Amino acid sequence: MFARKRTYHGRATRILGDVASRTSSPLLHPDEQDMDLFTVMAAINDPVRLGIVATLGATFEVACGCFDLPVGKSTSSRHFRVLREAGVIRQRDEGTRRMNSLRREELERRFPGLLDLVLRDAPARERNARQEVSDPG
Repeated sequence: MFARKRTYHGRATRILGDVASRTSSPLLHPDEQDMDLFTVMAAINDPVRLGIVATLGATFEVACGCFDLPVGKSTSSRHFRVLREAGVIRQRDEGTRRMNSLRREELERRFPGLLDLVLRDAPARERNARQEVSDPG
């Protein structure tokens, strides 16, 4: 795996490894010092993305296709991209699969205690979101 730097929206970013296919875009990850609290909070505020973070909090690494998300494939890709560009997850390509892991150590150094708080409260938030969908009235 190799890494090189690129500027993305005025921020330094690392591009890691090769892409899963010729049509895949490079994997851009913000450097730890470029992670922004409000960008991270906005990324994990969405119920689908919170579910992704909760799943990754309980495991080491999961392929995109292994998540049971209530949205289509293109919307799933968008959710993963938002989390990656915020610095919440790290993605790498392994053959034709895109593997995801939580950037636990970096997030803990940058925002101490934030990830633990999010992971502790995630199950209750997910339950509430499911109840709102099943009982909108």
